[in-house]
Amino acid sequence: MASEKKLFLLDAFALIYRAYFAFSKNPRMNSRGENTSAIYGFTTTLLDVIQKEKPTHLAVVFDPSGPVQRHEEFTEYKAGRQAMPEDIQYAIPHIKDLVKAFNIPCLEKEGYEADDVIGTLAKQAEKEGFKVFMMTPDKDYAQLVSENIFMHKPGRGGKPAEIWGVPEVLEKFEIERVEQVIDFLGMMGDAVDNIPGLPGVGEKTAKKYLKEYGSLEKLLDSADEIKGKIGEKIRENKEKGILSKHLATIITDVPIEFDEKSLELEPADREKVMSIFQDLEFKTLGKRLFDSPSTSPAGQTSLFDESGDESMSSIFQSIETVEHKYTLVNTLDKRKKLVADLLKKKRFCFDTETTGLNQYEAELVGISFSWKAHEAYYVPIPANPKGAAKILEDFKPVFESEKIEKIAHNLKYDRAILENYQIDLKGPKFDTMLAHYLINSDSRHNMDHLAESYLNYNTVSIKDLIGTGKKQISMRDVPVEQIADYAAEDADITWQLFEKFLPKLDENDTRKLFDEVEMPLIPVLSDMERQGIKLDSEALNEYSKELETSLVSIESEIKELAGVDFNVSSPRQLGEVLFDRLELDAKAKKTKSGQYSTNEATLQKLLGKHEIIQKVLDFRGLNKLKSTYVDALPKLVNPNTGRIHTSFMQAVAATGRLSSTDPNLQNIPIRREEGRKVRQAFVPADENHVLMAADYSQIELRVIAALSEDEGMLEAFKQGQDIHAATAAKVFGVSLEEVDRDMRSKAKAVNFGIIYGQSAFGLSENLGISRTEAKEIIEAYFAKYSKLKAYMDGLVNFARDHGYVETIMKRKRYLKDINSRNHTVKSFAERNAINTPIQGSAADIIKMAMIEVHKEMKNRDLKSKMILQVHDELVFDAHKSELEELKSLVKEKMEGVIDIGVPLTTEVGIGNNWLEAH
Repeated sequence: MASEKKLFLLDAFALIYRAYFAFSKNPRMNSRGENTSAIYGFTTTLLDVIQKEKPTHLAVVFDPSGPVQRHEEFTEYKAGRQAMPEDIQYAIPHIKDLVKAFNIPCLEKEGYEADDVIGTLAKQAEKEGFKVFMMTPDKDYAQLVSENIFMHKPGRGGKPAEIWGVPEVLEKFEIERVEQVIDFLGMMGDAVDNIPGLPGVGEKTAKKYLKEYGSLEKLLDSADEIKGKIGEKIRENKEKGILSKHLATIITDVPIEFDEKSLELEPADREKVMSIFQDLEFKTLGKRLFDSPSTSPAGQTSLFDESGDESMSSIFQSIETVEHKYTLVNTLDKRKKLVADLLKKKRFCFDTETTGLNQYEAELVGISFSWKAHEAYYVPIPANPKGAAKILEDFKPVFESEKIEKIAHNLKYDRAILENYQIDLKGPKFDTMLAHYLINSDSRHNMDHLAESYLNYNTVSIKDLIGTGKKQISMRDVPVEQIADYAAEDADITWQLFEKFLPKLDENDTRKLFDEVEMPLIPVLSDMERQGIKLDSEALNEYSKELETSLVSIESEIKELAGVDFNVSSPRQLGEVLFDRLELDAKAKKTKSGQYSTNEATLQKLLGKHEIIQKVLDFRGLNKLKSTYVDALPKLVNPNTGRIHTSFMQAVAATGRLSSTDPNLQNIPIRREEGRKVRQAFVPADENHVLMAADYSQIELRVIAALSEDEGMLEAFKQGQDIHAATAAKVFGVSLEEVDRDMRSKAKAVNFGIIYGQSAFGLSENLGISRTEAKEIIEAYFAKYSKLKAYMDGLVNFARDHGYVETIMKRKRYLKDINSRNHTVKSFAERNAINTPIQGSAADIIKMAMIEVHKEMKNRDLKSKMILQVHDELVFDAHKSELEELKSLVKEKMEGVIDIGVPLTTEVGIGNNWLEAH
């Protein structure tokens, strides 16, 4: 019996756009700064189809570059579409090359869109006995589904793909016949393609009319029966409805022939695919494809022909392909020689190998050293504490030398590990992770990525070393000979990255920032992390019970308001209650998965329409507070110290701001009373201490006043005025005494909104006022602060000309999309061009202040400790005997750390918990 003929037709542009935006928060960039997200995502999708679905025939269908038939019928068709993002323009030729290298046809027909070509081929292939799968996220294809034609919707977020046959289409659209999909699309229209549809008819109404009338034409014939404004609109727009249905109809008689033979899936051209992968730097994807056994469709044993067995690893440098000299230092004589050699060096690189990532629990397994490319030494450290201490004692003079520069990748972690063994890392230091963070802040900074991007190097992974099984294997269980190469390679790679990054810091003028801010900050953060902060776990446990009672009560109120019992935590069930049962929004939008969106933004827009909305927001807020902080924080208290030890991350935020993790103490909500109670649980070390919080007052506004040199803002700050009241007085044309609470609130929203490039729409949403009023407030604001507007425009223009913006300390952020023709992409870059110099300069200032405060506290040998940094605030475990001295010291250092032409006012608070001190 002949095997089933299975044809996959891929909607190229729909899948390319989907892939591009899937990586929008963390785009994949290669060493040339090219965004390869769309290519990577599309290629991954293509490989998944070939290897999992095993089609016998396959084609990738593209839209043509010129106009299509629908433009002739409706000149405004797709008129509102934004220009294609440049990163997608860059991706398309590479994707076509890759598809051709896989020996898969790239199809397109002048004058016809991809869905028309796919529709035509699908219908022709069905007649030839094929099962056809149209791979696309576009719901319009549902109109083509039949007994042998299916929609294959790619999965999102790790979820499997959805296959839509006739039953699925009927269920999704709530219709009786597949043909009604076109009526549904005609009634609704399509804002993306600028298909008008019938005014006032959304998804819910369209489904209702199809149940009543069966088709668009019958609805229009019966329009006189429909009462109210919607009936009037339908009667007035009959022609638009007919046109919309026509435009939404996929053409199935495109002049293109179905050539079964040409669509057969054939073995790919190994050499071409490998060459493209190497050029695009797809190491991981390449290893998956070339270095692992894979099965392909039609009984083939490989995606490739049998000519050639070169692996992806072989075209990248690695231990196997590059001559290297890695030495295992496992005897006393070898250690003595290594120590003697290290003491003679001007600088060396080192890397610690440990049993885990928790710096307070991890044990040293070994240390590797390098001072020359492709050469490294590995010193194993025994589990026996006495044996470990004896070996580390030999290396103590090396690490504590004030003259020798130490180089590492993520040096703060290595410093903390050595501290666990009473070794104080001294002398000049260089962190390759932080260096790259200053060179390209928006990129990834992990060693594997940097090795691949800058050295064309395929590193040994921990999975290569211990396997990928579910059983957890300790590094101590791995033979030392294996660890030696793995660990030595890390030191070797770090040394090579150091040689690359050192001149680059000078090239982009960030060496001073690196030497005077980022590197000196490492010991400050390390000391803060080790000190930790005490938590009143019992108070949080009691608070958790209070929140549970509140949640049960609110949940009951929500169900009573809904008039039905349902799972309030289920977005799907909540959406059905809000939009189907209560009918709060006739144009409620559904997500890609087909359920109503009930996210924060959606609910905020519905506030005031029904009492249930505020209750749902309250329920979600308390639920998140309970699970994320109240219940989670006590579990994170270190049993040995009785404290919480967060980790401060220097190389995450592109603006230069610090972030914290495990736990994140910078996002504890404090606007509501419930959130503030969490801060009450952070307490002093003991009865001899209190908590002291020092907070820069409105530092970002002070920075923008200084940088813009706007006389109005400068004067307000120099006179010590309330900047929001002063702004309100100027904007609303009243005296300071006449400014009321509402005026100040609006002025405050504008003051902070401008830092993020807020529009009139954003301000209107934020304040709950009309867009007209918001526009008038912003116009009045910039009329009074004219230099501020000129400064912001100047930042955008500078970014357009130079490709980057910078802070007061020359911290650079590169904005490659600043000249994009795509409005959304360009607007995002423009907002970053305004925000980064302001927020980044404030970040520079607080970092410099931390360094100065820490240094002075050390010099005076104070018992008090700096324990937290949260944006513009520093928190101290202050010894009561040092309180006045510490307060004076901190205020002096924070306010005098730099002269920007505006007073850096610092407010200091003291209390028996963090909330009281704030």
